[in-house]
Amino acid sequence: MRVDAGEFWSARTILLAPPLQELTETFQSVQVDRAQHGWFLSQIQRLRGRVYLEDGAIEAHQLTADGRFVHPRDSISWQLLVTDCYGKISGCLRYSPSDHASFHHLDVSRSALACSDKWGRRLREAVEARKADAQRREISYAELGGWALTEQLRGTREALRMAMLVYALARTLGGAVATTTATTRHRSSTILKKVGGAGLAANGIELPSYYDPQYKCEMEILEFDSHCPNPKYKTWVDECQKHLATLPVISAETVRPGLDDLEEDFIAGSVHAARGDASLLTTTR
Repeated sequence: MRVDAGEFWSARTILLAPPLQELTETFQSVQVDRAQHGWFLSQIQRLRGRVYLEDGAIEAHQLTADGRFVHPRDSISWQLLVTDCYGKISGCLRYSPSDHASFHHLDVSRSALACSDKWGRRLREAVEARKADAQRREISYAELGGWALTEQLRGTREALRMAMLVYALARTLGGAVATTTATTRHRSSTILKKVGGAGLAANGIELPSYYDPQYKCEMEILEFDSHCPNPKYKTWVDECQKHLATLPVISAETVRPGLDDLEEDFIAGSVHAARGDASLLTTTR
């Protein structure tokens, strides 16, 4: 299937980068601007807050005073965002490399399934197996989350495009095995499985979907391999990867020494913080 680039790239796409070295070797348009990075990140958090609140997935007390829904790892994650023709953010998704995070620091460890007497141990075994596989293959382990789209984009190909862009981003950064908790509401988990996601399995047994009382919806835990998208969409993912290098990338700073240690300390200090979005993915109706 040949992708019509004009139609496929009608929305403006921007990447917010975590503090990393050598961005300019991968991306052609890198801007180091703390203020602009902070402004876009706050707009992403407001979009999440508004969409999730309207959807009934969160309550007003979980938002900041200015309406933002903040995740503890937002500032050290990749953020993919799209804007409409007026420059307003209309979609976002977070990609969090988590090679150095132990299981109890991961979003998936705070899912309702992780608390299950029957499935909690199997979930941890499955995640640890995926992390070991990534290490053996010398690629990353990551978590996805924070996906939100405005009503105008729901039910459009933009949701599919954003999912494929994350595949492309992971491949561009060297490859990754990733997991996420995804709501079945509005067919979000269906969309993710359509592009190549699959139910996370432990020793050949797929973990079941479950009701999450925090978000008041049915959820699934999915896994992805950036090198193995659905063959039906391989051309699209390849097209996304070609365009990814040309996208605007905004970083708050160029290099932060000892980032791995800082990330581990930051996550540890955030585990007991007020509820974050814990990888909630909510998209199309």
